Amino acid sequence: MSEADSTVQSYTLRLELVDEPGELLRSLQPIAEKGGNLLSIFHERGNVTPRGYIPVVVDVEATPDRFEKIVDALSRTNVNVIQAGTERYSQELTVLLSGHLINTDFSNTLSRIQETRSATVTDISISAPQGSTEISSARIRMATQSGSKNEVLAAIREVAEEKDLRLVEPLVTGGHA
Repeated sequence: MSEADSTVQSYTLRLELVDEPGELLRSLQPIAEKGGNLLSIFHERGNVTPRGYIPVVVDVEATPDRFEKIVDALSRTNVNVIQAGTERYSQELTVLLSGHLINTDFSNTLSRIQETRSATVTDISISAPQGSTEISSARIRMATQSGSKNEVLAAIREVAEEKDLRLVEPLVTGGHA
């Protein structure tokens, strides 16, 4: 490990949390477990983001390697990370899936989308008017890292093809997603 990799630095995490008891503690747990040192927490309990979440800004100290592990752990625990250090997860991507979503394990579908580490699911709307054994549809809204929409769309295409789901992708201009 180089000297730069072991130098403790300050980082800012911008999170969006569900307004439920224990969510702030749940979001701080991975920071402690991965060796981050909390500097400050700004929990804007009186405000709500456009997506309906509580904004939280957390300043931490960590080595670059530990910070990366913190961000990964937050993503794995389904904490909406909007900004990690200088990397913003603020580009939005919305897709529609249709087919036997529930029978093909919709939870697994969402987990596989988030495995890209370039996107976090921020909102889901699912409709199953004929019941869980028939065709259903879902609107999935994600926050993606800058420049990673093509990677995220490729992952969604792969899952949709494997599970025989129809995918409606966002319209793009200029050849970029």
